[in-house]
Formats: sequence, structure tokens, C-alpha cells
Amino acid sequence: MNNPEYSIIVPVYNSESTLEQLFARTKVVFAALGKTFEIVFVDDSSKDKSWEILAKLKSQYTEEVTAIRLTRNYGQHNAVFCGFDHARGEYLITIDDDLQIPPEEIPKLIQSLDESDADLVYGYFGKKKHSLFRNFGSYFIKKSSRILLQSPGEGSSFRLLTRELAINILKHNQHFMYIDELLLWYTGNISFVQVSHEKRSVNHSGYSTWKLMKLSFNIIIYYTAVPLRIMTYGGFILSVLSLLLAVRFIINKLIHDVPLGYTSLIVAILFSTSIIMLCLGMIGEYLTRIYKVQNKKPPYSIKKILK
Repeated sequence: MNNPEYSIIVPVYNSESTLEQLFARTKVVFAALGKTFEIVFVDDSSKDKSWEILAKLKSQYTEEVTAIRLTRNYGQHNAVFCGFDHARGEYLITIDDDLQIPPEEIPKLIQSLDESDADLVYGYFGKKKHSLFRNFGSYFIKKSSRILLQSPGEGSSFRLLTRELAINILKHNQHFMYIDELLLWYTGNISFVQVSHEKRSVNHSGYSTWKLMKLSFNIIIYYTAVPLRIMTYGGFILSVLSLLLAVRFIINKLIHDVPLGYTSLIVAILFSTSIIMLCLGMIGEYLTRIYKVQNKKPPYSIKKILK
């Protein structure tokens, strides 16, 4: 069996109502382009009938479909990583399973890659059709990535990359994966193209406000040293302020004979103790993640694969 030109990687979670339409529309797109393709569906332990539908698609389209079911829910980025590991195409495209990004936008990625000779092409949205809270969460993550990771900040889950770039990504083997940071580590040759974003017609987003917050926290801890730097600089600033405050109290005591007082002492102790506890908590978070990395837990585990 010859390898296809393009591998479409779709992380799946509770999307029984969109999978068949997603495949059918993608098939029409590549038929019009005259290019060969495969779709690698990675079921991130869905709770609905997504896996049954994927098995049905595999039985109908044996050449174009690969269906993988993970043992539990590992998260979107880990599922995409799994898709990279099983894709056979020369170029890899990632797209969500909810049809908010129309498969008909795929030719824009391909055209941008051909014109720019980039290693990576991101589709970005003029206006997202998410809820207000979800839009705010996405904006926060992008803004954080731009500041903390020095990323372009215009990325999305709709992207096209070369196989060589995907092979570099697969060298990593850690518990928490953040695909975009790894991509930016290996290439700066990136292109962007605006694509449409449609309103969700069924189900709800798999990313709740809590999950977006948790994702942001994990990105900061796993891929930056920002909290440690905050502790270092904050500790230095507080030390200087404490020294100045101590000098002021001593002067008042010597010159004006002003008693230091029980309240000022308690406030000083409580404040310094809270800072110490906060710093110890941050260090504990880093130690926990270092333990997970050293424990060499794989980013995913496969329960069943239809290949």
C-alpha cells in the first residue's frame, strides 16, 4: 500500500454526530484537489458512540481511514501526538472534530505552503464563533504564549506541517504535550492564512473554562520558568522593602521612642510566612512535574487500533 500525500489527524472526543460528515466532506475536498489522503482518527476515550462510528467508517473506507482508541482521556495535544506517530503522509494536517473549521478550508493551507515553502502553516480566524468565555480563554492562552513562549500568537489547532517536522516532534516523550511549543522549537519558517470559523451546530466544546485554566497552568509550569523567576525577583524586591521598613521602625524607635507594637509584628510574620508558603508551593509544582517526566510515562496508551 502506497503512502498518501496527506495525513489528516483528527483528535476525537464525544463527536458522534459530526464524524461521518467530516470524513465525507474531506473526501470531496481531496477528490477535487486530485491528491491522495488518509484520515487518522484518534478517539480520546469518548463517552458516546464515536468509536462505533469510526469502526464503521474504517470498514467502509479501509484505505483512507485509520481509527485509534486511547485507553483513557489524555487531552487534545496528546491525541494529536498519537496521530503524528501513526500518520503515513508526506504532509500532516490537524483539524478539530466538531466541523467549526470546515474541511473545505484545507486547500488554503496547501496553497499557502506551496507559495511560501514554509515548514508549518497555521490557519487563523478573523472572528471565532465560540461563546464569550471560550473566546476569552483562547485569547488568554494565545496572549500568554506570545509573551511567555515568544510565539507568534496566531496559531490554532488547524495546521499543516511537513513530515520532517513531525518526526522531530516525535523525539519527545513526556507526560504533558503542548504541540505548538514543540513546533516553534524546531522551526521559525511559519506561514499564516486566514480561514473561516463556523458556529458549533451540535454538542458543546470539550474545553470548559476549568480545562482552559488547567491547560494554561500546565503550559506555564512545563514549558517556562516564569513562576521561578517571579519568586526570585519578588523575593529580592520584598527583601529590599522589608529592609527599608525595618530601618524605618528602628529610626522611629531610637528618635521618637515609638513602640514597635504587637500588630506590626504579627502582620510582618504573617506576610513573610505567606510568601514562603507560596514559593514552596511553586517549587512543589515543579518537583511534581520533574517526577512525572523522570517517571517516563508515555504521552498516550492505545486500547485498540484499526489500521
